[in-house]
Amino acid sequence: MSEEEILACLVAETEPKFTVPTKKAKLKESRLQIMDEEEEDPLDKYLKENRRLQQASLRLEQENDNLAHRLITGKVALRKALDKAEDRVDELTKDLLQTRHQLQATEEEKRGKEEEAAMLKEVFRRELEKAEQEVKRSSGIIADYKQICSQLTNRLERQQAAHREELESLKSAVKACSHCQYIDHETFKKAEQRRENQEKESLKTQIRELEQELVQTKLQMVEAKCKIQELEHQNGLLASDLQEAKNNWISKAFTSLRTSSGGLQGISVPRNGAPAPAESDCKHLGVSTNL
Repeated sequence: MSEEEILACLVAETEPKFTVPTKKAKLKESRLQIMDEEEEDPLDKYLKENRRLQQASLRLEQENDNLAHRLITGKVALRKALDKAEDRVDELTKDLLQTRHQLQATEEEKRGKEEEAAMLKEVFRRELEKAEQEVKRSSGIIADYKQICSQLTNRLERQQAAHREELESLKSAVKACSHCQYIDHETFKKAEQRRENQEKESLKTQIRELEQELVQTKLQMVEAKCKIQELEHQNGLLASDLQEAKNNWISKAFTSLRTSSGGLQGISVPRNGAPAPAESDCKHLGVSTNL
């Protein structure tokens, strides 16, 4: 509303109310007025008219002062309301900029977490494939070692059987030969025992070496499994951190939206008899008069 419209409203509220007189009242009033005019002195009549006009002038001046006072009061209240709205808009603008910066930082952090998660997933996949290959290789080596041990055991048994047969045939030949009867049988037994001990020691050495290699292979398998578990644990922690970052980002976004919405709804003009701000005065602030 413009100042002229506000002034017109105030004048309409404060102007006196007149009742429409009836025909008899008009007739009676005109007769009384004629009689008074005939009886009164023209000078008195003019003095009364002058006093009446002065009173009307004073009343109009008082009404004018009241209207001016109300107009000034309305302008002051309107100015205060506009200043308050401008301050609120500035505050909301700052909050919006800060929220946008926070949102941008959160999005960058989210992208960094996603890149880190993708990198760790790729590392975990490579390490898992490597560990699986190590496990397969170790399983193959263990199977080969078991087969070698079995072959060596069979070989030892065959050699022992062949040595026993050879010894029995040699004993039979010695017994059948008259020149060899005087050979000490203890010598043959010691030589045979020495040979058997050497073969046993050689086989034991090979078995110990195979057992050591088997232990090393098992240790490698255990280390590979521990590494796999560690990578799985890191993957779980990273997934948890990523989910927490997403939840924080969503919470901050909703909080910012609620803050912005609540701030805009909180802008109001005090209703203390002052007129509402004109739409043309609020357009430059970006604030609607329907708030």
